[in-house]
Amino acid sequence: MKKLLLTGFEPFLDFTVNPTMKVVEELESETIGGYEVIGRILPVDFHSSGERLLGLIKEVEPDAVISLGLAAGRFKMTPERIAINVKDGAVDNEGHKPVDEPIRGEGEEGYFSTLPIRKMVNRLIEAGLPADVSNTAGAYLCNNVMYEGLHYAKTQKPDMLSGFLHMPASHELGIQHGKIPSWSHEDLVKGVRVCIESLSE
Repeated sequence: MKKLLLTGFEPFLDFTVNPTMKVVEELESETIGGYEVIGRILPVDFHSSGERLLGLIKEVEPDAVISLGLAAGRFKMTPERIAINVKDGAVDNEGHKPVDEPIRGEGEEGYFSTLPIRKMVNRLIEAGLPADVSNTAGAYLCNNVMYEGLHYAKTQKPDMLSGFLHMPASHELGIQHGKIPSWSHEDLVKGVRVCIESLSE
């Protein structure tokens, strides 16, 4: 059976819960679309998140990697098209705040996702879930992790699919913050399942 490494993030900034963490914990050890799901949580830390992802890839030896991230404010589920070789943005959980730093000095300027992102979007819409391809993963931890996975795939494991999926806030966060769109946990889980199933279609 093929293996899928599914990652989420711990809570960060003023988000006291992270729906990606809860989705990963629920899907851990499930079999979806012919893939055994191995779920792991990454730190919101510029210094260690990439290393943690690469360590997991070497440990698990997955056929595919899907990393999940919270995009509070988005109202659609959005597979990312590209990761850029830049660290920038708000402070992370360890107090780091890089400005215009490269993720890898020897890396390419950007890497395109190798996930079937258009198929994912089409399947999500067919399942009644708002979705679209996103053309920017930003330059914060989500982009950092996406870039590291794609760089590794390009240089070390070209047959491994890799990419990133941004999701809206959960209703729990929507209630806490008051002015951000939100989805139910059940729909977030459903959306990720649909995306995983699309890998083997």
